[in-house]
Amino acid sequence: MASLRQSFLNGSLTRLLDPDAILRGKIVEFVLRGDFGLASGQKPAGGYERVLFNEFTDPADVTFESGVFLLLKAKAKAVKATPEPVPGGVPEPGLTPEPVPTPEPGTEREQQPATGAAKRTFRISGDVPPEIWNRLGTKVLPKLRSGSGLKIGIEFSVTVEGQLARSFENDLMQILEDLGLTGRVQVE
Repeated sequence: MASLRQSFLNGSLTRLLDPDAILRGKIVEFVLRGDFGLASGQKPAGGYERVLFNEFTDPADVTFESGVFLLLKAKAKAVKATPEPVPGGVPEPGLTPEPVPTPEPGTEREQQPATGAAKRTFRISGDVPPEIWNRLGTKVLPKLRSGSGLKIGIEFSVTVEGQLARSFENDLMQILEDLGLTGRVQVE
């Protein structure tokens, strides 16, 4: 993907005013139509954390980084059709799991939740530099989507000169409306 992008930047293909936006839009269109797939988070054992194919893709998910891949149609279909291995999956024939001893009543083990049975909620917070915001979306969000009950909130803070504040606020409100976030995101 980087070499295609570079072809527009170095002039060997038609010069575009904003090649990233054009390519990002085309890739979203190609993935939606099923012409290509978009993958991220390559696993050491093969495969990817996330594969988008024949579905809507958020343009923010299309980044021009080494961890994001444009897959040919056949490869995307194959990767999408391959089921994920289930941890602790089906035992091999002839092997049966050993029974787990039942603890005596009143022992310490009974009072602790069984490993893997208890759910744990993670909260992630902190300051994120603007220059890595997109990478946060491509690296952290796919991992968070693997859980359940995902809630994402935002908090931005910026200082603007007094005479520009009114116009800045109007522009910001228009952007939020265009994104469909009116009523979900407050500006104070």
